Amino acid sequence: MKFFLIDFNGNIFIEDISKLKNIYFSFPALTLCAPKTPKKKLILKKEPISFERYQKAFSEVIREIEKGNTYLLNLTFPTKIKTNYSLLDIYNHSKAKFKLLFKDKFVCFSPERFVKIQNGKIYTYPMKGTIDASIPEAKTLILNNEKEMAEHTMVVDLLRNDLGIIAREVKVNKFRFIDKIKAGDKELLQVSSEIEAALPKNWHENWLELILKMLPAGSVTGTPKKKTVEIIKRVENYDRGFYTGIFGITDEKTFLDSAVIIRYVEKNDDFIYKSGGGITIDSNIKKEYEELINKVYIPI
Repeated sequence: MKFFLIDFNGNIFIEDISKLKNIYFSFPALTLCAPKTPKKKLILKKEPISFERYQKAFSEVIREIEKGNTYLLNLTFPTKIKTNYSLLDIYNHSKAKFKLLFKDKFVCFSPERFVKIQNGKIYTYPMKGTIDASIPEAKTLILNNEKEMAEHTMVVDLLRNDLGIIAREVKVNKFRFIDKIKAGDKELLQVSSEIEAALPKNWHENWLELILKMLPAGSVTGTPKKKTVEIIKRVENYDRGFYTGIFGITDEKTFLDSAVIIRYVEKNDDFIYKSGGGITIDSNIKKEYEELINKVYIPI
């Protein structure tokens, strides 16, 4: 069984799971446990970028949308945080479907699967659309929101096209279903879809090449992907690094599972939390800036 990690720029780390050192992960099918640490009350303080910096980038994105160069762009920024938790503490006590602690450099507690391969089929589950579960009629509000519907539809279309590059018989099995996820002391409703396709019989012979053809992940870039990534690198003006890359496990024969690296904290001189959201022509700048900050949380 192999572990693999690919950052936003396409740099690859791959190793036999038996040889991993100071790398721990958790998938539904397999967990590599980290040394235990005692749980304590979480303290988390945020120092987000200024509204002015966000406004400058947001306005540039809107201009690119008006020119027709992009229709949906996932705009992200780093937020400096202060916490009494170490990366190991965050890994041990955060709750998420997919988790990774990489060499005391970063921790990820992601709710979003990238692709899963099983029985010759490949599945992807794009996530777009989040709302506080405590809001009255939250499910109805998020599903009926036209901006959220447009954004989600664009991402589903993008991921269908990405699967079509490497597979055939692409179909959407479920469109805009709701999951409930923990977000600190809150619960969120998250909107996802399920897309399926049939892989070539020999997919295991070049599985890494197939995965690379789909990167970077559509849900954290936008559409059209190539031009949108160019705009992202210019307007964000910082290095995403491992953030919005992917990590996964595979037996290189019948099975592969992987996750998108979102909900992410990295360790430099300070702790840096990277977050963002999708921008369309209908986006409200104040709501998008608030979403960027609200996504800075640790689901303990």
